[in-house]
Amino acid sequence: MSNEKLQKNDENEKCGDAEAQPIPHFSLLISHLLKKYWGYDDFRGIQREIIESIGSGHDTLGLMPTGGGKSITFQVPAMAMEGICIVVTPLIALMKDQVQHLHHIGIRAEAIYSGMQHDDILRILENCIFGGVKLLYVSPERLSSSLFQTKLRHMPVSFITVDEAHCISQWGYDFRPSYLEIANIRTIHPHVPVLALTATATPTVVQDICDKLSLHASDVSPQTSALRAQSFNVFRMSFERKNLAYLVSHTNDKLNELIHLFEINEGSAIVYVRSRRHAREIAEHLSDAGFSATFYHAGLDHVQKDERQRDWQHDRTRIMVATNAFGMGIDKPDVRLVVHYECPDSIEAYFQEAGRAGRDGQPAHAILLYNNNDHAKLEKRIVDTFPEKDYIRQVYEHLAYYYQIATGDGYGVAREFNMEEFCRKFHHFPIRVHSALQLLQRAGYLEYDEEADNQARVRFLVSRDELYRLEQVSPTEERVIISLLRNYGGLFADYGFIDESIVAQEAGLTPPQTYEVLKALSQRHLLHFIPRRNVPYIRYCQRREDAEHIQLHPDVYENRLTQYRERIQAIINYAQSDDKCRSRQLLAYFGETTSKDCGQCDVCQPSSANTTDALRQQILTLLADHQSHHITELARLPYPSKDIDTALTYLIQEEYVLQQEGQLTLI
Repeated sequence: MSNEKLQKNDENEKCGDAEAQPIPHFSLLISHLLKKYWGYDDFRGIQREIIESIGSGHDTLGLMPTGGGKSITFQVPAMAMEGICIVVTPLIALMKDQVQHLHHIGIRAEAIYSGMQHDDILRILENCIFGGVKLLYVSPERLSSSLFQTKLRHMPVSFITVDEAHCISQWGYDFRPSYLEIANIRTIHPHVPVLALTATATPTVVQDICDKLSLHASDVSPQTSALRAQSFNVFRMSFERKNLAYLVSHTNDKLNELIHLFEINEGSAIVYVRSRRHAREIAEHLSDAGFSATFYHAGLDHVQKDERQRDWQHDRTRIMVATNAFGMGIDKPDVRLVVHYECPDSIEAYFQEAGRAGRDGQPAHAILLYNNNDHAKLEKRIVDTFPEKDYIRQVYEHLAYYYQIATGDGYGVAREFNMEEFCRKFHHFPIRVHSALQLLQRAGYLEYDEEADNQARVRFLVSRDELYRLEQVSPTEERVIISLLRNYGGLFADYGFIDESIVAQEAGLTPPQTYEVLKALSQRHLLHFIPRRNVPYIRYCQRREDAEHIQLHPDVYENRLTQYRERIQAIINYAQSDDKCRSRQLLAYFGETTSKDCGQCDVCQPSSANTTDALRQQILTLLADHQSHHITELARLPYPSKDIDTALTYLIQEEYVLQQEGQLTLI
């Protein structure tokens, strides 16, 4: 990175020498639009600089922490510039929420994502060509489709926005091969600038994003040789979150520590776990302890996800216990507490998830629960994520046996993949199979879509005449049936794909109500309803090879293994170190240096002698009745568990307190 310039509050970097020269009229126009549509008097942070850069036709990269207002940086210029803005994002929930919000404020936007019907996609693309649509949200997997690329050639594109841009970098923690297609679609509109946005990127990833998204002379045909050489304007907003206290709590009893945290902290919260089973079990444990809690993971159906997310966002549920499937694109500013029950794989993942607390600027906490077992678990993840090459070749061979694909056959073959059945048949563990399939995908042998979105399907089991003669049908059931008949043809002859939200809208119901009505009609055998579900798919990208000929290039295996080890070590170092401010550690990882401590993390505010004396006295006061008390009662005291452990150990060693089989009594 060159020509680095420090500004008063933010860092504005340049990957090259191109300077943005905003037109004064454009600057006035974007301020007017901000006030008209969003109601804000002025931009925050580096929003204006990013908008003026893209408005001047420069490729632009914006690094903004969670809650920094990324959406404004592409929605405002989309309204100010002629044509349509293409927004590439992997977050379907974000697409839906933003499109709905834009419609609400009077801006026409559309979204294309997996599971949509071909006719609906075609209608949206045609509308984008013939005018009116200002923003088109599209998932990265859609970019490679011939239909999309054909229609894109005829669209008047103003600029392309790449959300979660770190996904394009092989050095990033969340690399997604489908993002590489973005560079290819730039050749369709070579004069259109790109706006890349991310909340987490190390200096290496920043440079890689610029390189991967740059349009080089060799990428375009001679007919576009007038294309100017262009480099990225990079604007970096400080990642420091002054209202967010980062803490690491060392505890051997995470469950009781979690309960303790919710007893001494108020407000909405997220608890991140690593597995679906843990999400359910911990949510149930918290509910049994008297807290309002639910769980969320990728295995839930769409209706359950929407309902639980909505209850949490509207404060009908206080605590969401979730895997990393939850949170991306969710806009809830008043989260007061984010707890990581288990360590994530990287500082990047931790920082992004922790950053969902306190987006309203009010005090909030991000707490990592850690004990000695976590170190060994993190080390084991390395082996599980990068199994031996011979094992990967074995999985490839067993996959061919599973699908009965002969050597030299299979190109383009796509099949549903039942992980449980495959592992049972060939004696594998799911975690290692999952990792092997991801590595085979990166090597180009197959595509592994873990959650291919299958739309709901319906088929009537009675004839049209029988349906009309039915008498015992409730008003809501009748409205759903009429909606199905109006919107979808051929349902008496065969199964048809339906969109539950369209049926719900026409019937005057909510999607969850529509789902329940369809289930009830299915139970009465009036129709057969197959709910929307996520089904893993595998598609062969090459003809089947003999296993011994499978090649795993260093960029696919050795280099990524080294990077993964470094990221695991970084999160271990963060959890175990107690000699440097937590905020400074996180900022340094992302290349931001500061000599000022946050003053609020567990390192900056260690327990004082007065606090320790007060805690010892509270324990003695609790036991002053000379009755036996279970050790878990100490979790109710308003102190971190490690301080309680230290105080209790002192009282036991000094023979003030006797501990036997988990019971405490005063001596």
